Amino acid sequence: MAKLVAKTYGEALFELAVSENKIDVLLSEATGLITVFDENEELLKLLNHPKITKDEKVQVMEDIFKNNVSDDMVGFLTLIVKKDRNNDMLDILNYFVSKVKEYKKIGIAHITTAVDMSDSQKKAVEDKLISTTNYQSFEMNYSVDSSLIGGMIIRVGDRVIDSTIKSKINELSKSLNNIQLSQK
Repeated sequence: MAKLVAKTYGEALFELAVSENKIDVLLSEATGLITVFDENEELLKLLNHPKITKDEKVQVMEDIFKNNVSDDMVGFLTLIVKKDRNNDMLDILNYFVSKVKEYKKIGIAHITTAVDMSDSQKKAVEDKLISTTNYQSFEMNYSVDSSLIGGMIIRVGDRVIDSTIKSKINELSKSLNNIQLSQK
């Protein structure tokens, strides 16, 4: 249900952004709001407090964001509050951000390697991803997991490419376990 709510409201904000030609502005604001909500858990607690009326919550949202984000975004945030979707606020904003990135052909890649990569290696991986996908650019996220022994895991959306030595050893181990030895 929560995913449906996030999709419905996120799509509505996306359609507004496209029709009003405000994609970059609303993307920037949504990204900033995600940071604000992540860093201020008290704000979400306040928005979900049962003893605070809906009108008071709307007023809080207007007071906090009125001069900091566009009127479109303030109106959107107050709509979410009026519709009692406070719990879905972050999911909605995250859905919108991912929808805009997809629209702008910006991929998000998560690269895990056994050791740190040099800048030239990182550039080579990014160039290869751009040349083999429909994305025009990537947000690259790198992490190190020494248990991989060697190689890398690349995640882009729901696609995973695992070329690690650890996975090759696991595959080999499974294959060896499946071999039946003949008795003499």
